[in-house]
Amino acid sequence: MSSLRHLPRTAPLLPDRPDVAGPDHPMRAVTRQVAFEPGGWTPERAAKVAELFDGLAPDWNERANTARTEPLVDALERGGPFRTGVCLEPGCGTGLATEVLAERFDTVVAIDLSAEMLARVPRQLGARLRADCAHLPVPAGSADVVVVVNCFLFPAEVDRVLAPDGALVWISSLAEATPIWLPADDVLAALPGEWEAVASEAGWGSWLVARRAGRTAPAA
Repeated sequence: MSSLRHLPRTAPLLPDRPDVAGPDHPMRAVTRQVAFEPGGWTPERAAKVAELFDGLAPDWNERANTARTEPLVDALERGGPFRTGVCLEPGCGTGLATEVLAERFDTVVAIDLSAEMLARVPRQLGARLRADCAHLPVPAGSADVVVVVNCFLFPAEVDRVLAPDGALVWISSLAEATPIWLPADDVLAALPGEWEAVASEAGWGSWLVARRAGRTAPAA
């Protein structure tokens, strides 16, 4: 059975969180279907999502805000230590989180289904790869860390690409107000096998770091 430990909030709860989503947001149902239902992700759905985010790309960087990246920074500081080798970032968007990752990992591969989003990721931050995150063109066990920020969870693919002692970092930058959102318990329930995780909140959002049960964090 997977286990989850909640850490107390240390980064302050920041005011004025955008109210952009709730339980009835259409992306919420899609997120759950993708994580839990066989056939929840289809080529037709992938094409629609790519088209949607291509259209959002020109204005996406207007969302840049320290409060949005605070959960990621907190997760990397308190959810580790992590191996600093290869970090995959499925659903990287325009690279708002990629900059944080590039400061901490030797190799960052920014991945997105949307060509328009990916084209806006600064080249100096690392490799860019256009791909369907349900079928990543990378070898099994090749990632030390998989960082998912406000993106769909593809549990079997995360399990496939992670090294045996690798870690999943799941970030919801607006916590339960994030359109693409699953609570920490559901993330663990969706992942194949048994996992051990820690979770907390920071800024406007929430985070979870999960490792396979019995695989301790690497030495700092």
